[in-house]
Amino acid sequence: MIKKIIGLSGLPRSGSTLLSSILSQNNDIHAEGNSAVCQLMWDAQCSVLGPANQQLIASDKLDTGIELIKNIPNVYYKDITASTVIDKCRSWTLPDNMAMLYKYIDSKPKVIVLERSFVEIVRSFVALRQANNYQGNLEEGLLDEWSEPIMRSYEGVKWAKANNNGEFLFIQYDDLLHNIKATINKIYEFCKLESFEHDFNNIINILKMMKSMKC
Repeated sequence: MIKKIIGLSGLPRSGSTLLSSILSQNNDIHAEGNSAVCQLMWDAQCSVLGPANQQLIASDKLDTGIELIKNIPNVYYKDITASTVIDKCRSWTLPDNMAMLYKYIDSKPKVIVLERSFVEIVRSFVALRQANNYQGNLEEGLLDEWSEPIMRSYEGVKWAKANNNGEFLFIQYDDLLHNIKATINKIYEFCKLESFEHDFNNIINILKMMKSMKC
């Protein structure tokens, strides 16, 4: 049964797959690719607080609507046996979504926020576009205001830094690569998880493994 849900957010191309692959070595932790939990909770909240609200109130079922939102993570991860889930969504750092974490999941939420220099992120996306035979300017739209996936994520990171009261742990990409053991220990301490001896010499890409299992 899931006892703890921890957000994984931050900038793209900043090591989330690597971090998830490392943490997944621990059987008490479930970490995978991008999650739909945040969007599902947002859509449900908009429904409960929107047109459906009057129907719920009229039938004295408003509390039921709120309980449905609270149970979305449990239903989404119903097949997971790990006690801790690392839920990856770059939108967790946005204020409205943090409000959902507080209201429906944990009064003291924890979110790991990954960072990397813009120059390196853009270079990484350019290389990715080249590999996929992208037609057009390789840097087109990457840094447009509130554009996906970089600038919207950056706005979330910026807000998190300005409003951090212990909910956010900021991890630099370079530290994850070059100071890996100390960085993982810092994450365990931040998340209040029992220590675990990770094998940093045998890291299996969790996304490729999951894709192969589905084939």
